[in-house]
Amino acid sequence: MEWINNKRGRIVPKAHTILIVEDNPINMTVIKHVLQQAQYNIVEATDGLLGYEMAVQCLPDLILLDVVMPGIDGFEVCRLLKKNHVTEDIPIVFMTGLSDTDSIVQAFELGAVDYVQKPFKTAEVLARLNTHLTLRNLQIGLEREIIEREKLIVDLDAFAHTVAHDLKNPISNVLGYSEVLVKNYERISPNQIKSTLGILAQSATKMRDIIDSLLLLARIRLEDIRIESVKMGDVVGEVCQRLQPMIREADAEIIVPEEWPIVRGYGPWLEEVWVNYLTNAVKYGGRPPHLELGATRKNKHEMMFWVKDNGDGLAADEQTKLFQPFVRLHSGQTTGHGLGLSIVQRIVDKLGGHVGVESQQGEGSTFYFTLPVVY
Repeated sequence: MEWINNKRGRIVPKAHTILIVEDNPINMTVIKHVLQQAQYNIVEATDGLLGYEMAVQCLPDLILLDVVMPGIDGFEVCRLLKKNHVTEDIPIVFMTGLSDTDSIVQAFELGAVDYVQKPFKTAEVLARLNTHLTLRNLQIGLEREIIEREKLIVDLDAFAHTVAHDLKNPISNVLGYSEVLVKNYERISPNQIKSTLGILAQSATKMRDIIDSLLLLARIRLEDIRIESVKMGDVVGEVCQRLQPMIREADAEIIVPEEWPIVRGYGPWLEEVWVNYLTNAVKYGGRPPHLELGATRKNKHEMMFWVKDNGDGLAADEQTKLFQPFVRLHSGQTTGHGLGLSIVQRIVDKLGGHVGVESQQGEGSTFYFTLPVVY
């Protein structure tokens, strides 16, 4: 079997899962044997209600559904599945001994994609299932491609916004002060020249940071990475070393646990996540900043990493605006181009986790992200 991966529609092998809903044990044995021989994964249910529950629970790639069953029949099960947004897109193929036109039409009207007649013809069953699984995979691939294109449009909008607004000011500074130096160099004192050069350097640094952020956003979307086990303690140590000048200048206190868990991720990107979180905590924390870093087991599959600061905290409406490009909630305190938290979200999303913040005004904020654990 094959499916279309979310990576540009590239086809990679995958064993499909098929739910068989059939109350006759002989029919179940026959169709189950045929599908297992064809390398399908099988989930089985012996009545309509159980079949509906199993479909919701395991979300199979396709459902083979008997029509005549005790309790609720196949038609009613199909109706329930198509009403549930979780299962409405799963292809349903009826298995039936009925041959009247009305029953066949009813099956299609309820949303079934096909039907197979009993007794089963192996070659026909496999051909029909393969066709509908292929069509479903193409549909999924197209939907994912649309999502990727929508994300690309957002990235292009972000690029245009940054070029038009965030790069405009530092470029204007460079042009303006350079023109002053060129025209008035002989009349300007050494101290004024030094001050002007300092402004030029700051403007150039800001432009470099903005461009680096845009390039990182592009890499996150396009770069193929290898997910591997990451020692988070090593990543955090490297980040603290990298930010040492800022930490020293702000007289920030950072509390770090002695031990860190190992998770699934990509070291260079996780370093950027911590850089953004710690930089924001130092900028917007209390005076002096007091930061606490940690890791907490969220559930069986996820580990949550967090940075707690002693800043002013965020109102509920401000929290909903976070992780969006160009949002600067603390513009009165400091400056920035508003890409940092959106970069964090893109990275963590691609690594299979999620981001968030917990905050109350006057009590500081805790920014966190989750990642899959290593078993």
